[in-house]
Amino acid sequence: MKFEALDIVILGHLAKDVIEIDGKRFESLGGAVYYGGIAGSHMGLKIAIITKLKEADYPLLQVFEKNGVSCYVSPSKETSGLRNIYSSENMEFRDYKPIGFAGLFNKEDIPNLNPPPKFFVIGSITAGEIDLELLDYIKSKYRNICLDIQGFIRFINNGKVFYSDLSLKEKKKILSNINVLKIDQTEAKVLTNHQDINEAARELVKFGPNEILITHERGISVCTSNSSFIFPWKNKKIIGRTGRGDTAFISYLGSRITKNSEDSLKFATALTSLKLEAPGPFNLPLYEVENLIKKEF
Repeated sequence: MKFEALDIVILGHLAKDVIEIDGKRFESLGGAVYYGGIAGSHMGLKIAIITKLKEADYPLLQVFEKNGVSCYVSPSKETSGLRNIYSSENMEFRDYKPIGFAGLFNKEDIPNLNPPPKFFVIGSITAGEIDLELLDYIKSKYRNICLDIQGFIRFINNGKVFYSDLSLKEKKKILSNINVLKIDQTEAKVLTNHQDINEAARELVKFGPNEILITHERGISVCTSNSSFIFPWKNKKIIGRTGRGDTAFISYLGSRITKNSEDSLKFATALTSLKLEAPGPFNLPLYEVENLIKKEF
């Protein structure tokens, strides 16, 4: 039996996070599978997630069922989670404290999807979810691999979360055969030592990605070997900062199925701007995105 192709598959841990802003805390689900998966479903895309978490937490997956997102799930000893600590004066940067970690994905956790999805997104939260061996396996199995680099340079050790650069050999191995690479301005600086995101992108594109999507305090940029575009944020307030990058990534890729990179970036910037105005994943009707585009762009 042949199934209809999925638009996007997202691989990564589902997280039980704590969001803290100026000392006020609330619990929230997190991870690219959550913020990206739900946003994609509200774009009308056919989305599936591949994740792992503690079996006692499997009821958390009901949110995906309610939103028409298919789940491929494996059990783990813990469910991942981070405490995200913000100051309302500067929502661009945050501190992290680990809460749990669901462990490494294995080849057996990766389903055989036939036909393959239009985009296979690796959206791990921290290093240790996906190793180089599994990355090679995924590259051999699927085309149009899209990667959020945080899963290879954001580490947990001794109760702390920190970033660490990759070796030249690791960069070549990880970034080769990548369709779209997602980074933010902190990760750009870690990877290239360039404060300027365009200089960072020009260096990273040499390792193989066709497109580099960068979220930063001014907006979202996309860079290729011969072009670059930027659109500024148009949100009126910042309440839903967590999940910004995941939302931008999946909304860009979902639009990219039918549109060019510039129009897709415009769409992703508008959609993510609306997401920033409320906590949780994007769940508004698409006409609100189109209205913002007409008004601001």
